[in-house]
Amino acid sequence: MRILVVEDDSDVAGLLLNGLREAGHETAQAGNGPDGLALATNEPFDAIILDRMLPGGLDGLGVLETLRAQHNQTPVLFLSAMVGVDDRVRGLQAGGDDYLTKPFAFSELLARVEAMVRRGRAAGPKTRLLVIDLELDLLTRMVRRRGRKIDLQPREFRLLEFLMRHAGQVVTRTMLLENVWDYHFDPQTNVIDVHVSRLRQKIDKPFDLAMIQTVRSAGYMLRSN
Repeated sequence: MRILVVEDDSDVAGLLLNGLREAGHETAQAGNGPDGLALATNEPFDAIILDRMLPGGLDGLGVLETLRAQHNQTPVLFLSAMVGVDDRVRGLQAGGDDYLTKPFAFSELLARVEAMVRRGRAAGPKTRLLVIDLELDLLTRMVRRRGRKIDLQPREFRLLEFLMRHAGQVVTRTMLLENVWDYHFDPQTNVIDVHVSRLRQKIDKPFDLAMIQTVRSAGYMLRSN
């Protein structure tokens, strides 16, 4: 799994990162709310460990509420010194999947994170994706926007599916090459731009709201609101 740790205490962060890596997981870390939100928005993770009290003007609740508003459903475990019942309830009501108080045993935290991810996977894969007024059905391979059927070529369908699964997040050219084309080559190639341009002609041009956005020097993003 790839796990994001958003924790400002360097000792706690070090313990988490070392333990997760020893357990075979990939990790990334942010020490404040804005940086944590940026990572969670722009990169794919299987789970997030999120401190409640963070510097930078954005606390853990704010980070999670923003992610959920962007339709980012990555499982989140709150890790906090705030031990009151009301604190735990607020964290769960904000969209948290679990809540663990400090001090904690790493073995319990790891078990909770892995169980949290399993629960999400056990719910089964989505067969229908919906972003604003754009709908993609994975079973029938049908795409509609505002009820209007849109015919896509197989590669265009895969490209749109990946963008929809990461709606509201920046996806890089490298991510698209690895997940839509299934191989590695020069990320500067224009094959992605050509396919995105074709997809825009079908998804955006007939409508007044453009959904596929170019993020300069980064990649693309499908708007989520």
